[in-house]
Amino acid sequence: MAKYNGANARIKREYFAYLKEAKRRDEASIDAVAKALARFEESNGHKDFKSFHREQAVAFKRKLDAAVNTRTGKPLSRATVHGTLSALRAFFEWLAGRPGYKSRLRYSDADYFNLSEKDVRIAKAARVKPFPTLEQIHHVLSVMPTNSAVDLRNRALIAFAILTGARDGALASFRLKHVDLTQGCVDQDARDVRTKASKTFSTWFFPVGGDALAIVTEWCAFLRNTSLWGDDDPLFPATQIGLGEAGAFRPVGLRRNGWQSAGPIRAIFRDAFAAAGLPYFNPHSFRDTLVQLGEQRCTTPEQFKAWSQNLGHERVMTTLTSYGNVAPHRQAALIRGMDVEKPVNSVDPATLAQVIAALQQIGGNGLS
Repeated sequence: MAKYNGANARIKREYFAYLKEAKRRDEASIDAVAKALARFEESNGHKDFKSFHREQAVAFKRKLDAAVNTRTGKPLSRATVHGTLSALRAFFEWLAGRPGYKSRLRYSDADYFNLSEKDVRIAKAARVKPFPTLEQIHHVLSVMPTNSAVDLRNRALIAFAILTGARDGALASFRLKHVDLTQGCVDQDARDVRTKASKTFSTWFFPVGGDALAIVTEWCAFLRNTSLWGDDDPLFPATQIGLGEAGAFRPVGLRRNGWQSAGPIRAIFRDAFAAAGLPYFNPHSFRDTLVQLGEQRCTTPEQFKAWSQNLGHERVMTTLTSYGNVAPHRQAALIRGMDVEKPVNSVDPATLAQVIAALQQIGGNGLS
């Protein structure tokens, strides 16, 4: 069975360039498409894409249904299957319009990569995402060691994450110049910072209480006054590895450059929560914590819009729909508190409609 097809490789490179330059997809999205295409080619013996027929799509769906996750040993999730098939459908729709393929392929054949409506609903179902409470995060910060520069960096990293809600890619690329302690904000400048969709925006420190702000302030002072670093040096430098006294490799200090990926950041979060006796929460989950806090603190549409904008969301409905699900325990408490025999101050329907309309107007016409 062939393991490589030159014609396929050439047209895939053209498609990846199209996704990057025309569709402005990021590298992670393109990698996901490449994996889907590789899985499809492997399943049909790397046949030329010009020979594609709807029966190949049907056969591939059957193989996905029988496939298992190599890490867990369980069947592939409907979300994984849906993502793989969606990538293939988009590719073959694009391919059907390319010179040399127009006469071989039909646009309608790509539709055979669709899942059933039932499976699509399962794949797209919103599920509760675990996230830490503010109390848990403050506890983690309180028990983290402070014996070395690496320890101080790790503690400041987690404190900065809850103060700003910054994504892990941004955390890995911030420089000292992006932090304004006087104004209490961070400039997420896409020219330097790896923000989502390369958006540039400012984030003012969220009012999370505890020692988070003091920890970040002390860390910046350590970098500038003790390490004598300047504006263009990384806010969270990578770890310098060297030989310890026993001759084994170990952390010996900080390098004067930042991380190239978010992997080390996630490892720091994992170790910190484990040392505190808590389950692991990834950096992105802190954003959910902040959204829940905003829902409790904000009392006007304008306040919630500001809170949403502070997270980098252009539209307030993104915050509400993507992060704003009420946690099950809170949902239960709210529902149980609505006892008809113990009426609370009710909201007039007209007033409620006005609030919703105001949120939509402030957040833009779209709901995404």
